[in-house]
Amino acid sequence: MARLISILFCSLFSATAFSVPLNTLEAMLPAGSQLALSVYNVNSGQQLVERDDDILLPPASTQKVVTALAASLYLPSDFSFETKVLQSGKDIVFKFGGDPTLKRKDLQLLVSALKAKGINQIRGDVWLDGEIFTGYERAVGWPWDILGVCYSAPSSAISLERNCVQGSIYSNKGQRQTRVFVPEHQPIEISTNARAVTKAQQQTQHCDLELNYNDSNHYQLSGCLVHRSNPLPLKFAVQNPQKYVSDVLTSELRKAAITFKGKVRIGSPKGQDRVIALHKSAQRDALLNTMLKRSDNLIADNILKTLGHRYFDQPGSFSNGAAAIKAILKQQTNIDLNTAVIVDGSGLSRNNRMTATQLMSVIQYVYSQPQLGVLAMLPVSGVDGTLKYRSSVRHAPLKNKLTAKTGSLYGSYNLAGILKNNQGQDVLVVQLVTNYHIPKSDDRPSNVASPITQFERELYQALLTSSLTTH
Repeated sequence: MARLISILFCSLFSATAFSVPLNTLEAMLPAGSQLALSVYNVNSGQQLVERDDDILLPPASTQKVVTALAASLYLPSDFSFETKVLQSGKDIVFKFGGDPTLKRKDLQLLVSALKAKGINQIRGDVWLDGEIFTGYERAVGWPWDILGVCYSAPSSAISLERNCVQGSIYSNKGQRQTRVFVPEHQPIEISTNARAVTKAQQQTQHCDLELNYNDSNHYQLSGCLVHRSNPLPLKFAVQNPQKYVSDVLTSELRKAAITFKGKVRIGSPKGQDRVIALHKSAQRDALLNTMLKRSDNLIADNILKTLGHRYFDQPGSFSNGAAAIKAILKQQTNIDLNTAVIVDGSGLSRNNRMTATQLMSVIQYVYSQPQLGVLAMLPVSGVDGTLKYRSSVRHAPLKNKLTAKTGSLYGSYNLAGILKNNQGQDVLVVQLVTNYHIPKSDDRPSNVASPITQFERELYQALLTSSLTTH
């Protein structure tokens, strides 16, 4: 009897010692936070957790997995974005296909091809044709206050250098005024009247660095910036891609000693075209790999518009691209996203909404069809992509155990992917945390991890050891 009691006691003690209640983990998040969680064990075929998984929440960049799946199903494996140079009578047409990876050196090679064809003078106009896309270049729900930064660069058919320009601002100690530097080859203008201040002055005056801009690609910095020993790097989203490309192309034609009598025009002339030169981007899977590993918004949104263009045989837009994704997934995978709100391909819009269940259905399909390649494109914890430095999962025992897409917006911290647990089993996880806000009164020591980091670390370690309970 004593031996039986001892065994029972040890069993109860072990179960208690190694069980991690989900409610305990959820309590790590700040008050007011909302958690939706779906966990599925592939090997056992069991749904381990269903916590508010039917509530529509912002997916943020986990939505890129949806975009990637639709693209891998619908676009041919040899798909690439094309940029062409055409001759139409006396005119020269640069026909842009929405290549989000087109670089200045690629444009230089296209100009060189003109020269190689013996074209030293363009007797007509130079056209920039971006008619493969139409409608908004920024999706509904992109906040106005982030439109000046590169991760929200406009989704345009006429794109160059990721629609992103760089500069720097100096706020050296002892100076009252900041100054800016812009590389000479960038046809933009940056000015500043921002003040250089001490940290105490900034806090007292509640003063931050502010950015204003216009459609002429002129950027104005104001407010204040704390004294720095090194310049602060700046990355601005090009506000008018057509003007930017026009200015760059004019410069490159001049460098190549190609003159033209007409103007640079936006659109396409009527008449017969003859192809002079062609540039192709990397192919589909290389594009999708970059999109998922780096969480590249411009690739995602231009892929979405390309799907809309090809599926509906009309100029691509945010609207028809979203409709195409829903239709493709329904027809080819039977995944029903009818109730989901898809506004863009990147997940940047605050208007996007998906449930954890819907995202789980996408992850399950991606997992079940490894030949599509999407699974291998997801970031790996502590190894690459957006999970390389994510504090919650980058170190042992979670390093190299989690393959997932991250997603972050103001107040949202999400993950969707696959965890390999200590039993060698694959566990599919979709985590949507929203309304996450740390109180300003938070006096947490600097060496203590943030609540979301603590929550994720404990959650995925519990899943790793199969010790998570929903009680």
